[in-house]
Amino acid sequence: MPEPVTIWVVSDGRAGIENQALGLAEAVGRITPAKIVIKRIRYARLFDRLPTTLKLFPDAMLRQDSDPLTAPYPDIWIAAGRATLPHSLRIKARSGGKTFVVQLQDPKHDPKAFDLVIAPEHDHVSGANVLSLIGSTNRITAKTLADAYMGWEDRLSPLPHPRVAVLVGGRSKAYDIDEAHASILAAEIHSAITNACGSVLLTVSRRTPDTARRILTDALADLPGLIFDGQGENPYFAFLRAADRFLITEDSVNMATEAAATGKPIQILSMERRTLGSGEKFEEFHETLRAKGITHPFNATLSGEAYPPLDETARAAQHLLDAYHKK
Repeated sequence: MPEPVTIWVVSDGRAGIENQALGLAEAVGRITPAKIVIKRIRYARLFDRLPTTLKLFPDAMLRQDSDPLTAPYPDIWIAAGRATLPHSLRIKARSGGKTFVVQLQDPKHDPKAFDLVIAPEHDHVSGANVLSLIGSTNRITAKTLADAYMGWEDRLSPLPHPRVAVLVGGRSKAYDIDEAHASILAAEIHSAITNACGSVLLTVSRRTPDTARRILTDALADLPGLIFDGQGENPYFAFLRAADRFLITEDSVNMATEAAATGKPIQILSMERRTLGSGEKFEEFHETLRAKGITHPFNATLSGEAYPPLDETARAAQHLLDAYHKK
């Protein structure tokens, strides 16, 4: 058996960012033995908003609770998010050329500065060392979801079918959900689930405005199901396993990609555009999923069929290993 490759998973620790890098590392580990180490880094407030070009001494700018990025350095560095860029740009030199540097998402930097860039198709990053994916890498596997479900089985297994997971994002640069729109969505979701004699699995995001959160929670509370209010253990992965179908707001590439990895029907909940012309990249992503029969619009009724699960993470992991062995 070959020696395990050491992989550092580097991010600022936010779940949506970290899970992309960790999911890819875990997928590599399913192909070849790997030792995975999670590294979370955060900048002191004074330096956090500085552009990458001005973070000339990034180690000294980190908060004291950040994980150390010191030798021995890993064989493979998988990083995601703006916070990692100053370190990703330096780790090759620091490791004496040993570390294979992988940057996820659009780095907004010359891809040649990294060994491999893995970015969503809708970001239009190009280069000889760029792999474009539909959506984002993730941690979704049958085992991951089954393990998560075990802790919630007593509460989820009695719920009537169809179990409808409602995954709600919130305010972003491109989208928002105000009180009026939240009320419309809540009424339509309630009607659709009631007519299907089903149950609801509702989870909201930290980006969901408080008013929208309250409206959705109050409106759906009388349905059979489980509503996660953000307190305690997050049942998100358990919801992915338990659900028969999904209703997902259009602002999140991660949630749509993760749900698509299950092969279960997905309908997209519309949101409000914050500015004229915003959200075009998201629309391009959703158009790709619609063309593949993965997602459908939500029009107050439940619809859509099963499809082959989307597994771009496995493709990315194999591509990464092929590139690593060629370095």
